[in-house]
Amino acid sequence: MKKSIFNKMELILKPLGCEVRGVDLKTENRPEIIKQIQEDVTKHRILIFKDQGIINGDKHVEISRWFGELESTFYKHPKSPHPDVFRVSNDRNEGCTNVGRSGWHIDGTFQPAPFSYSLYHMESVPKKGHTLFIPLTELIESLDKDTYDIWNKAWMVSDRRSSPVHPLIYSHPKTGKPVLCFHLGMTTSFIWNYNLPTETTASHEEYEALLKSIDSKINQDNGKYIYVHKWEPGDFIISDNLAVGHFAHSSTQAPRSEVGLRVLHRTTIKGTTPPKK
Repeated sequence: MKKSIFNKMELILKPLGCEVRGVDLKTENRPEIIKQIQEDVTKHRILIFKDQGIINGDKHVEISRWFGELESTFYKHPKSPHPDVFRVSNDRNEGCTNVGRSGWHIDGTFQPAPFSYSLYHMESVPKKGHTLFIPLTELIESLDKDTYDIWNKAWMVSDRRSSPVHPLIYSHPKTGKPVLCFHLGMTTSFIWNYNLPTETTASHEEYEALLKSIDSKINQDNGKYIYVHKWEPGDFIISDNLAVGHFAHSSTQAPRSEVGLRVLHRTTIKGTTPPKK
């Protein structure tokens, strides 16, 4: 793997994203390092900080503020270490369960502007419980013309809150690259050619076919575009939520008695630009 050095920060390139070593997030406050981290998240989409130990809720929130204003999830758990930290687990007494299992997605599609970043820290690492990531630009670029044309005229309608309508394919607000606004488990319908004279609502058969098409393309060629992150103690991930889709592996809900306790903390950063063509 290739490496690059910025002071003591070492970036180790992965198929998607980078491992980062040589930075202690619990004490880091140098403006030049924070700026470099911000730029590297945009460039590499996922930064996996290794050997961070346990990062408490206040520090998790402080790190998150490097990227903007936090927007808390509507899910709360009494054992969360901070009101802005979403706590998930394979034990309902320890955190919210069955999170991220309804389908591939980006976070916050129910908002007028989906979350811009998601930051994850595994406080308690089980024997199993992977998180899967997919690079959205490469996924779109892999499509044949007919499939691209179908996706490109589709707009998703969220099944939560005010049911915002978002283009399925749009341009990332920072990089300008094509990305997806999607949630395979929280989409109530699709609209073809939204706000155009030819606007129609997808039939149930078309809706099901499009969901299946997205899932199939994500898993094409034995999942060759999918990065499977196998959590290790001390992992802290910062992701460009708009550039990568993710999905919680079924093993994330394996019984505590079999794999041990899984506790994942997540914060999300408020989106500032609604998806647009």
